[in-house]
Amino acid sequence: MVIGAGALGLATAEALLRQGASVTVLERGDVGRESSWAGGGILSPLCPWDYPDEVMRLALRGMDLFGDFAETLRSATGIDPEYTRNGMLVLPPLQERGAQEWCAAHGMRVEKQREGLLLPDIAQARNPRLLQALHARVLQLGGCIVEQCEVREIVSKGERVEHLATTQGDLEADAYIVTAGAWSRTLLGEHALHADIKPIRGQMLLFKFDTPPLPHIVLQGETYLIPRRDGHLLLGSTREDVGFDKSTTPEAGEMLLQRGIALLPALRGMPVVRHWAGLRPGSPGNIPTIGRHPLLPNLYINSGHFRYGVTMAPASVEILLNTIDGTPQPFDVSPYLWR
Repeated sequence: MVIGAGALGLATAEALLRQGASVTVLERGDVGRESSWAGGGILSPLCPWDYPDEVMRLALRGMDLFGDFAETLRSATGIDPEYTRNGMLVLPPLQERGAQEWCAAHGMRVEKQREGLLLPDIAQARNPRLLQALHARVLQLGGCIVEQCEVREIVSKGERVEHLATTQGDLEADAYIVTAGAWSRTLLGEHALHADIKPIRGQMLLFKFDTPPLPHIVLQGETYLIPRRDGHLLLGSTREDVGFDKSTTPEAGEMLLQRGIALLPALRGMPVVRHWAGLRPGSPGNIPTIGRHPLLPNLYINSGHFRYGVTMAPASVEILLNTIDGTPQPFDVSPYLWR
């Protein structure tokens, strides 16, 4: 049983179904309408050279796997996640020499531009369409998805989870996987241990041009512009520690707009199509928790990926399934263990 129907939950369910497992996914709201839906879909950490190896090891693996992952979903469901490798231009301020050395050491192409550094192989996906494709694929493979089903308590007996107490009654399974994003620690309650995950709000703006106004993603600090194929342009984002508050604020909207205009003057006077917020699952050092509970062997977690749950999804699912099956891992996964 998978608890949470975001990108990680649906990708976990899809992989288990392909292995022949019987899978039920529980979602406290509507499928795919939380942080995965709200994200921009840049398939890389912002300024990858600024992150610890534990983050980048998982991100790089996810980036390597993502093209085939997206194509499999597209061909199986007919829904295109719009995986697009259009590159990311990183503007100053940045330490160019250190960034170039990092890219060389990690096999990431980088090109010096007049404006900054271009990472030509960075890709993006269109999050809502990725989630639609994952949702369709899970159903296509015979999975069961139960929406509006909130888990009130994970009930254990001895050294196992016995059942889930939910708003739709008590539900039982052989194994339980928590992929509830920012809600994971709250859901786990006394079983959370050191899975230190909390909500971090991010707000974004959406614009619409007739054609894409930029050839690639543009990043400066934590402000980014993401051009979609059909002319939509995403402008993000904020990082706010405000608990489980998903409301938007005019102050954040104005701040984002001014930063966006500084990067792309054509935004001046453009109407905002939409302003929204999502709650990222923040964790110390941006390092997620993936694996088996140390005290309850039929309880697992795949959560705490902060901004990079979509990017890391293929690799995180690979690690989790290897843990369940006892298959050798592609690299050292000890930093992600549930402690």
